[in-house]
Amino acid sequence: MRASAFVYPWDVIGDPDAAARLVDLGVQQVTLASAYHSTRALTPRHPAHRLVTAEYAAVLYPPDRSRWARHRLRPHPAGDWAPGDAYGEAAGALEAAGLDVHSWVVLAHNSRLGAEHPETSVVNAYGDRYPWAPCVARPAVRDHLVELAAEAAVRPGARGTELESCGWYGMAHLHAHDKIAGVALGDAAQYLMSLCFCAACHAGYEEQGLDSDQLAAAVRRALDPVWASGGSPDAGWPAVERLLGAGLASATLAWRTQAARTLQEAAVAAVRAAAHPAFQVLLHADPAPYRTGANAGVDPAHILTVADGVVLPCTGGGAETVLPPFAAHARVDTVLAANFTVVTGMGGSPSTLAADAAHARKLGATELRLYHAGLASDPDLAAARAALARLAA
Repeated sequence: MRASAFVYPWDVIGDPDAAARLVDLGVQQVTLASAYHSTRALTPRHPAHRLVTAEYAAVLYPPDRSRWARHRLRPHPAGDWAPGDAYGEAAGALEAAGLDVHSWVVLAHNSRLGAEHPETSVVNAYGDRYPWAPCVARPAVRDHLVELAAEAAVRPGARGTELESCGWYGMAHLHAHDKIAGVALGDAAQYLMSLCFCAACHAGYEEQGLDSDQLAAAVRRALDPVWASGGSPDAGWPAVERLLGAGLASATLAWRTQAARTLQEAAVAAVRAAAHPAFQVLLHADPAPYRTGANAGVDPAHILTVADGVVLPCTGGGAETVLPPFAAHARVDTVLAANFTVVTGMGGSPSTLAADAAHARKLGATELRLYHAGLASDPDLAAARAALARLAA
């Protein structure tokens, strides 16, 4: 199975051994961040630093001013954590080592956008704004994300791209100093807390025959027992229907699916228009259309007619749930990349990677993704290297 490791430019720049280390890991490809959200990242092997603080969502290359001149919402270049064309410099070093480089583009996850343009954010049924989550139904946001997808994906030398959070983002997000675990919110409650009630979504719900104010009130009533009981672990779409009612739940999903689908179609089309014919376009995805986050909820039958394939979260037994719905609609050339966390401290299990990957292959996976070569400890990388060697044999 072809394997790719996720890395940041700052994992490579200034470390003369970084590219060779990735070759030694046994991967054929690197998925290199070109547009990324704010983060703190450990760099356990870098000769010059141990912690990188990316203070805000940024593009890791110089944005084209002429491209963005007509847009009110524009990306910010990175600060000193990835100055200049950090992506290009890192990509050049990786290519020189014989690795294929694909870009890694984070779209609808941007706290700085929400801080500078509050009107772009998701607003929940209580009127609370999520500044990290741009509402993908808003025309200005959609224009921004489509333009960003094309520019950040099609970097010089890139052979393909992976678009993360190309869809709805919601409440579930590790924000700065998060303190939201006092009430456990399961799958269904997370969906209700992620429904957007901005002006654009008000209009969208009304297109579905709903009174948006009454819908917001219904969402609040549905969540009242969750707050009173200390939480709800309920998961799956039937649980959403039990909380909100089947009719209202279906109407909200119809609106959100329409908004996400059209964004995904436009973003992929923009990337293809800017790229060479063989350029590969993958989406980080989840087969449950109502889910939000980095792995955007999609309809597998639809998205595989739009993109060349998907990257799927498979850590912790997730392969059993996420791979079969896509495998049922895969073509001969469809990429189904099983993404495994190989950082033990982030919930990964590199020691079981060989068995996990072999099982994923039986379920339809065609490629592997390793998250994340720059963050992993030396023992974790050694375990991943041994696993890839066993799979190759």
